[in-house]
Amino acid sequence: MIEPTAPEGDDVVARVLASADSRASGYALFGGPAAALQPASGPAHRRPPDAGHDGEQFDLDDRNALRRVAGLSTELQDVTEVEYRQLRLENVILIGVYSQGTATDAENSLRELAALAETAGATVLDGLLQRRPHPDPSTYLGKGKAAELAGLVQALGADTVVADTELAPSQRRALEDVVKVKVIDRTAVILDIFSQHAKSREGKAQVELAQLEYLLPRLRGWGESMSRQAGGQVGGAGAGMGSRGPGETKIELDRRRIHTRMAKLRKQIAEMKPAREAKRANRRRNAVPSVAIAGYTNAGKSSLLNRITKAGVLVENALFATLDATVRKSATDDGRLYTLTDTVGFVRNLPHQLVEAFRSTLEEVADSDVIVHVVDGSHPDPGSQLATVRDVIGEVGARGIPEIVVFNKSDLIADDDRLVLRGLEPRAIFASARTGEGIDELLAVIAELLPSPRIELDLLVPYERGDLIAALHEQGKVLSTEYAETGTLVTALVTEAIEAQFADFVITGGRD
Repeated sequence: MIEPTAPEGDDVVARVLASADSRASGYALFGGPAAALQPASGPAHRRPPDAGHDGEQFDLDDRNALRRVAGLSTELQDVTEVEYRQLRLENVILIGVYSQGTATDAENSLRELAALAETAGATVLDGLLQRRPHPDPSTYLGKGKAAELAGLVQALGADTVVADTELAPSQRRALEDVVKVKVIDRTAVILDIFSQHAKSREGKAQVELAQLEYLLPRLRGWGESMSRQAGGQVGGAGAGMGSRGPGETKIELDRRRIHTRMAKLRKQIAEMKPAREAKRANRRRNAVPSVAIAGYTNAGKSSLLNRITKAGVLVENALFATLDATVRKSATDDGRLYTLTDTVGFVRNLPHQLVEAFRSTLEEVADSDVIVHVVDGSHPDPGSQLATVRDVIGEVGARGIPEIVVFNKSDLIADDDRLVLRGLEPRAIFASARTGEGIDELLAVIAELLPSPRIELDLLVPYERGDLIAALHEQGKVLSTEYAETGTLVTALVTEAIEAQFADFVITGGRD
């Protein structure tokens, strides 16, 4: 059972969570928005961001324009009538089973699930944890705990149960038969959030593909949907012309349609890939290095991008606020241009369908020159965030890329906690996108790790080739400039990537 952990005077939006000790006398407060979202001076999703570095947050206003009205649920009484393709999350109870690790780790995972459910639009009423060697193969929870859950659902008026894992289709059905309300799992909640937040054409296609892959083995049929449509020669009275069909059940027809739609989506995503690759190839041709901002969801990646570039990217104290990659231009103090890319956040037990569907977005990480790995330093378990993100970075083949670990939200980290974090990553940078702490240090380290021009060239560039002089200033480092009768005499440092385009203008033997 999750116990209340909200500090006295905490004025974050609180979610009620009944505990064993308080159920008779009322509800206990769930610390902050599920403790995975950080406390702030007010409800984070309604607090206007600092326009000085976050820019105009029009997307945030648009996202907050539609709010659920409490008490207007149209949930059906019979669970067999629930339409699983459009999840309705309202009043939920969380459940989890853990066999390894400590109770604290299990509670942190359940609190993160509560934050996910809240981001999807749910109200979390309670949470149940059970320690057992293995989840029950039938109902996930043990028989006695499942019966206790059914009583809790009825007592609190919950309409959904969310499991902190990916349930097998048979487990979900068996547990629904016991609790008599809709049962979904962690993967379904994450997919629901992605479907709400995806904005670009590619992002929407990726989410729909992931949803269909998740739905396919979980289709349910009952009543008419399980009867076979007539096929071939039909006998019997009243059967004949007009009644011959494909000989499929309704559920088989659904499966075929889903396979057809998935094939179409995969084709659409593949067709979008050349345009993405062309943009990256153009940046490579112009020798513009790239820096990818990666990290756990809600670690503050978008806020960091806004602080550095004033990009105006949507910032919200919620999980998976960013789904579409955003690329912005920046420059080092010595004038070298580079791009900063804000990527989708990761989370523990990220559904395999999403890793595959968003592989095109994750390519931005794999193709970068430097990875800025942002970690929420005020999170209860930053070590697991580090491990989770590095696992995904390894999956996309980016382990060999230079990495800068940034413990963000340093304004919320106590001095003792800083010592612990320093033990995790001795070379990490403590930064705060809100106050600006550590930003200059981060930019200096990025400049140090970016590919630097090291090849010295003496050039005589004709006056009509001003584009080459501009390229030297943007992509190289100009050491000296003189003006002669036939052109501009330039001594500059360049990278291997752009050296070839100056080959015709090199002064043989150097300048006298």
